[in-house]
Amino acid sequence: MRPAELESLRRDLERISGIRNVALSAPTRALYGRDLYPKAQVWQRRGEVRYAPDVVVWPGTVDEVQRIVRYARARHLPLTPFGAGSSVVAGAMPLRAGITVDLKRMGRLLSVDLASRRAVVQAGMVGQRLEDELMRSYATLGHFPSSIYCSTVGGWVAARSAGQLSSHYGKIEDMLLGLTAVTGTGDELRVGPERSPGPDLLQLLCGSEGTLAVITDATLSIHPLPTARAMRGFRMRSVAAGVEALRLVFRAGLRPQVLRLYDPLDSLSAGSERQGREERPPRLVAQALGRAASKSLGYALFSPALVNRALDLVPPRSLLVVSFEGDSRATCEEELHAAMDILREGGTDLGEGPARRWYLRRHSQSYKQSAVFAARAWVDTMEVAATWDRVLSVFEAVRRAVYREAMVLCHFSHAYLEGCSLYFTFIGPAPTVQKGEEDYDRAWRAGMQAAQEAGATLSHHHGVGATKARRLPDELGDAGMRLLRLVKRTFDPDGILNPGKLLA
Repeated sequence: MRPAELESLRRDLERISGIRNVALSAPTRALYGRDLYPKAQVWQRRGEVRYAPDVVVWPGTVDEVQRIVRYARARHLPLTPFGAGSSVVAGAMPLRAGITVDLKRMGRLLSVDLASRRAVVQAGMVGQRLEDELMRSYATLGHFPSSIYCSTVGGWVAARSAGQLSSHYGKIEDMLLGLTAVTGTGDELRVGPERSPGPDLLQLLCGSEGTLAVITDATLSIHPLPTARAMRGFRMRSVAAGVEALRLVFRAGLRPQVLRLYDPLDSLSAGSERQGREERPPRLVAQALGRAASKSLGYALFSPALVNRALDLVPPRSLLVVSFEGDSRATCEEELHAAMDILREGGTDLGEGPARRWYLRRHSQSYKQSAVFAARAWVDTMEVAATWDRVLSVFEAVRRAVYREAMVLCHFSHAYLEGCSLYFTFIGPAPTVQKGEEDYDRAWRAGMQAAQEAGATLSHHHGVGATKARRLPDELGDAGMRLLRLVKRTFDPDGILNPGKLLA
């Protein structure tokens, strides 16, 4: 936009949201031009701003959101809803400039009713603040994503988020009872919490990633704060034995709050190597890893295939952590012992130490990635999900596909009766920015293709965003995509909401 147009835009939005709630300075626009998409972090390190909104606005009421959307529609301006910018699939990046609407001024807990197990929360409330507020009423949502300190309720609903305890509490769509949203026409839409017959509009909006409506508040189911917890760590003899143990625990009717399995390499980063001499990799491998760690990670990963081959020498043992929680210590212990009877068939009991360490550090792993970028390397995660009969096939297929491009780690989490999520971590060299981006793109294409061909679903909880949008037709098919486009045209007839996401 030309300077005069920007000034006109600023003045118009100031009349809607107030003079202090609109910004178009270069630093602010650059800040809102990215989220936690890994390539955006590379661009930032070299001072490159590839995407930026023309203006950022912070509405404080649903009425202001409606007026902003109507204003954008009348002028054919793209509008990107923004929570806390934690998307790793470019879901909050303004790919076509326009207006970014940051909802954090609408960040209050509106009501808590533990008797009816309901809470009403504005979309801009950050996750940890919500949990802190609920704890004052001796309640919990039970939703603990790794990004809980830098993600919002609206973002959770938009992306169909999952917390680390989803095996027990469910994903965000299982907690969602109702919501208020503003469609691309500027109309306010209220859904639930009392369900009506016919198609479920609530679940249609959940996971729409800001492409159908701007979510402004949500009614969520809550639970009494647990007072007891029992946990354990196991060393499984192999990934296959661990996956089978996950399946058998759920088939036995047990519902642990946590049941997570790490492959041998990811087990090292998860902390199993601290259990004692028998848990450490062989001395030669440990020495090689130590020498690599003492140099630039980029050099250590100069040949990912070679590094992967060396890491295959790590014993095939995998760390598994299991935990139950509730209001009775006796019940938690009883359920834990029932699970332990199953887990002992394929593993060795390590006591509660590994599980306790995991619990204390469960939100810290994701914040270590910046050090990898600083070491002339790149890192990203790819989460998919599969039914139990396909889990191991997906695991092996992705490892083979990405073997030459990056180190491949995986943990199996968010387990359910039908299957589980596979959470891959790729780490590759970036001797130059261009080479790093090329390898990154190649690894992602190969990994996603391999996962889908092996029978995995496109995403479990990160969403589709811009990075997976091209793969969505492979999953939904022609009929599914036609229906999705019809829904888009109904909710957002002018296509202004979060363009380039979900429906690329």
